[in-house]
Amino acid sequence: MSELRKLTGIEKSWVLYDVANSAFILIVVTTVMPLFFKDFAAQGMGNAVTTANWGFANSAASLLLAVLAPVLGTIADYEGLKKKFLVFFLLLGIVFTLLLTTVGPGRWLYCLILFVVARIGFAGANLFYDAFLVDVTDSERMDWVSANGYAWGYIGSVVPFLAVIGLIIVGMNAEGGGAIPELSAKIGFVIVALWWLVFSIPLMRNVHQRHFIPSEPRPIRSSFRRLWDTFREIRRHRRAFVFLIAYFFYIDGVDTVITMATSYGRDLGFGVPILIGVVLMIQIVAFPFALVYGRLAGVFGTRRMLFVGIAVYVVITLGSYLMPELPTMKLKAAAFWALAFLVATSMDGIQALSRSFFGRLIPPERSAEFFGFYNIFGKFATIIGPFLMGVISRMTGDSRYGILSILILFVDGGATLMMVPTSKPVSPDAGSGPGKT
Repeated sequence: MSELRKLTGIEKSWVLYDVANSAFILIVVTTVMPLFFKDFAAQGMGNAVTTANWGFANSAASLLLAVLAPVLGTIADYEGLKKKFLVFFLLLGIVFTLLLTTVGPGRWLYCLILFVVARIGFAGANLFYDAFLVDVTDSERMDWVSANGYAWGYIGSVVPFLAVIGLIIVGMNAEGGGAIPELSAKIGFVIVALWWLVFSIPLMRNVHQRHFIPSEPRPIRSSFRRLWDTFREIRRHRRAFVFLIAYFFYIDGVDTVITMATSYGRDLGFGVPILIGVVLMIQIVAFPFALVYGRLAGVFGTRRMLFVGIAVYVVITLGSYLMPELPTMKLKAAAFWALAFLVATSMDGIQALSRSFFGRLIPPERSAEFFGFYNIFGKFATIIGPFLMGVISRMTGDSRYGILSILILFVDGGATLMMVPTSKPVSPDAGSGPGKT
């Protein structure tokens, strides 16, 4: 067991990319960018409108990548292409993150366009990063390696987060206002881009594509044919297909909570310090709990631990809906901290185990193609949640009703996950291997 827990050099290089890109999610998507958008780029707009527009932007990014993901994944399964695609999207995300520094006051549409492209770069690189999981480890170690990626990603991203938060606090003290300082936010975007680039170097140098399909004379045409064949033969991969449907629902709720939490907290009247403090707490608490999920999956099975994560998010959703009914801001703040703690306990675990669970169900030589489907289900899911929350927030003028709407996604996801057989298939197409599922 102790040998299983040790990471190899290649596994460490793969894990470090989670450290690299988690700074983007933490600082740009979750914390600084929503505040920068509300307080600076969209100044003068009402809370419900800015929350809705933020949701629409995240939905647009997910939609664009969802359309591209399966095609890109299919092409990238050819020898030597997986890393090239990863590097392209990596650089796309970094460049457009840097371009966020050019946003001026009130230029909300320009800001959202830059953000959408940067998020496409992030998500596109993640598609191929996830697909590399089968190249860096074996089936028995996937839960542990995947959990380490998420765990070290969140704790590692605390370093640039603290640097950015320090800049924001200094800027707020200097300006004496409650809005996020423009200069501090923009320096934060630069820090994210540099952090993302530096910690991506080990993966680019040390991780190589071990499983692949030999090159063909007409790779694009052949890729579309293989993509169509995969759709036709989906019954041969029934466990993977049913799991993807479950994943479609429950990961939508998870991503919506992560993406919209800061914006929702702002609508409830919480200031920048409490929102930043909550996010920092999540990063610190999420680290050990991600490893706990990885260990418990080896004892109780990956699917059971996914049910635990879904149940926790049901509680979070109900609590978020009821929170505005609390009579005082002190009670609301206490509830916000408590719900954030629950997010921290399961955010990493449910994502890490979903990735490793799916990795066991697929043929390794077609990992990019299958993770293309994994991403298309995930990205189409992340269209629905923010979009639904945005529509309902604008229709009702109250974002709490948008929060409530995502509850059904967790319920549907859990119900569908129950349909995934727990026994191992014997077909090599299922990509089976040792380890509990």
